This record gives sequence, structure tokens and C-alpha cells, in this order.
Amino acid sequence: MRPVGVSSHVFYLRTLMANVVFVSDERQQGGEPRWVLVDAGMPGYASTIADAARLLFGRSARPSAVILSHGHFDHVGSLDDLLRTWGDVPVYAHPLELPYLAGRSVYPPPDPLVGGGLFSLVSRAFPWVGANLATRVEALPESGAVPGLPGWRWLHTPGHSPGHVSLFRESDRTLVAGDAVTTVKQESVVAVVTQHRRVHGPPAYFTIDWDQARASVGRLADLEPSALVTGHGRPMYGALLRTQLRELAGEFLLEAEPAFGRYVSVAARTDLHGIVSLPPDPLPKVMTGLLTAAGALAAGGAWWWWRRQRIAATASGSAAG
Repeated sequence: MRPVGVSSHVFYLRTLMANVVFVSDERQQGGEPRWVLVDAGMPGYASTIADAARLLFGRSARPSAVILSHGHFDHVGSLDDLLRTWGDVPVYAHPLELPYLAGRSVYPPPDPLVGGGLFSLVSRAFPWVGANLATRVEALPESGAVPGLPGWRWLHTPGHSPGHVSLFRESDRTLVAGDAVTTVKQESVVAVVTQHRRVHGPPAYFTIDWDQARASVGRLADLEPSALVTGHGRPMYGALLRTQLRELAGEFLLEAEPAFGRYVSVAARTDLHGIVSLPPDPLPKVMTGLLTAAGALAAGGAWWWWRRQRIAATASGSAAG
């Protein structure tokens, strides 16, 4: 798999169903390229991400920082292996995300009642743990500056997770939005496979505060981005992007927010230490167990399919060589 250009000095790479983003410092003059990795994708993709970095930045490619939009499993899955490869690379996230990245708290459990689609239905089988980076992870600067990337700023865009952040470059209005918005209906397996492009809200099953999520989409729409790359889906551009983003912000209650679900009427409460309180689980324990078991079976099937695809792609590449 090769990284794909988004805009000047910005590239993305899909890891099964989640994207990572490579951003280099466009102001740098000469010397080894300085660059930052945004998110670390699904588990098992460390070598793929490192290979993509070498393709973009040279054989000794090593980021000046890793910036995490948030810490859900599909955005930190390859982080441990990458850090073992790259050594002492600083990792940054919002302070409200640190409890889930330093092993002090798990995330609020996913909600299989929202969003529709198979991924929502089996979401209870997804890991609720972010990463245990202990002291390796640091808080992003309060100033809004992005370490290693002059000309960029980070914005707090919570709702999908407490400390979710997006990155924005004013010079060409490039937006790296993580899961605050997506360009594919992530709850649907069919949509994920086909990668049909349209601006959607955050993946519903992991969103824990819908009021905050709505406000975050409005904040991103106000930026009027020219290029958008998200945690799920393909990049979008120009007038179509801005129109769909404004429509989503204006019609969020109809287009994105579920009518019923665990966190719809009452959000999960969190603080700098992690979970404070959760609304009651509307699912009976038996149903929760059945959904979790079904999710585990579906995840096992998806993993088997993914392994076959990887093996076939490797064999094809070797034969072509």
C-alpha cells in the first residue's frame, strides 16, 4: 500500500478501515525532512506505516512527533510497535484524552443501538482500551500550536471522545478531522468496503456526547476547509465538501444524531481522570452478551478475510517483482 496525496505536504494511508496521516513541515529548507504522524491506525500495520514513511521521507524516516486525534483502538493500534521501531518519539494528545492513553481509564462502552449497520451492532466486541503509554504521552500545547508543524493549529472537537482534536492549516485550509466527521458511513460494512464518499458525523457507536459532537461539526464547518482528510473514508475537496459540511452542521439532529441510544439523552461524564459517570445501559445483560459474542465472531471473520487479502497482495507483489 502506498500513501496518497491530500494536499501540499499532506498524505494519508488506509489501514484496513482507519486512516493515518503524514504531514511534513513545508517551511523547512534543506536537510532531513521534518514530519509528523497523525494517528497510528489499526493493529498489525506498523511495518506498512513505517514503509510508507520511508517512501515519502527517505530510508531513515522518523517523525518529530506523533499527534493523536484521540485514542480509540483503531487510531492507536500500531503505535506500540511504531514506537519500538522509532525510539524516543514524543506523542501528543489533548489533556482530556490522556487518561485513556496512559492506562488510567478505559473508554465508555460503545453503543450498539445507534447508527445502524453491522459495525454498530457488533461494537461491544471492539476494545474499549486506548493505549498504555504511561509517561510517553504528553499534553498538546495550550497555545493551539502543533509540535513539529509550524503553520498548523489544533482545535478541540469533542463528542466522539472527550479529548478529540482536529488539525487545521490556514494557508490552504487543509483540515485533518480525525473522527469528528468522516467521509464514509463508518457504521456500515458495505459503505466501508465501497468507500462511497459523503460527509457524515462521527462513528455513532463510540460517540459519547452528542451535544458536543454537534458543536464540533459546526466549528469545523465554520473553518470552510478546502481539503478534508478524516479518520475513515477518502479525502474530499472544494465546494462540495463545504456544502456537505454546512448541511451536516445545520441538520445534525436529523442527519447524524440517533433518536435513541445510551448517550443520546444523557452524555457520559468524564474528566482529567477518566470516566466520572455513565447513563444506564438500556440493553439487558443477556442481549449485551449475545451482541458481544456475535461481534467477536464477526471480528474473527473479518480478521481472517484481512489476512487472506494481505497474503494475496504480498504474493501478487512478489510475482510482479
